[in-house]
Amino acid sequence: MGRAKLPRKSTNIDMTAMCDVAFLLLSFFILTTKFKPSEAIEVKTPNSVSSKVAPSENFVQVILDKDGKVFIAMDKADKKELIANALNTTQNLGLDVNAFKNAEFFGAPLGSMASFLKLAPEAKKGSLLPGIPVKDSANNELVTWMRVIKEAYTGEKEPAYLLKGDNFAKYPAFKAIITAFKKNDILKFQMITNPEGAPVGTDLWKKGQAGEKSEE
Repeated sequence: MGRAKLPRKSTNIDMTAMCDVAFLLLSFFILTTKFKPSEAIEVKTPNSVSSKVAPSENFVQVILDKDGKVFIAMDKADKKELIANALNTTQNLGLDVNAFKNAEFFGAPLGSMASFLKLAPEAKKGSLLPGIPVKDSANNELVTWMRVIKEAYTGEKEPAYLLKGDNFAKYPAFKAIITAFKKNDILKFQMITNPEGAPVGTDLWKKGQAGEKSEE
């Protein structure tokens, strides 16, 4: 007598618990993700294959936007205080030293700097500001800025000088920045770029495969 064949039944899996876990994970990542805030000065940096990381401490950064406007940012509040006092003494600007120390960046002619420091945060956007005048070779105010900045570090380790330029900025403004550096004997600075991988097969790629780091 043959064996009775049992009917085959498809396996039934309850997915309810898995869906709950998926939605919990999705909610967790949405609630904990920190979105990058919009930058006060929008700059699209050029690409490069350098792997050298820009310092995040003890730096002075010169920013050049696509319209050729120049801005300065730095991290040390005590140096900002020295710079504000030096500008008040040499340029008679009447700057609010405390407001100068708390400013994230500077982007106005020296004569308008006192008014710049009083602006509301929403008004301190690169597109709304005139920037530091550099286009007139006879009145390149960045020369004065770099002089007082360098004097503020006298007797101490110099800061890392960084240049963050927009890929669409015109050459004359870039040249004016380099001129201001040279006139103050600042001959070493680092360009801020958007890193990308070295082309496969190039010498730099081969060095990277061997574990060597490239430098700017």
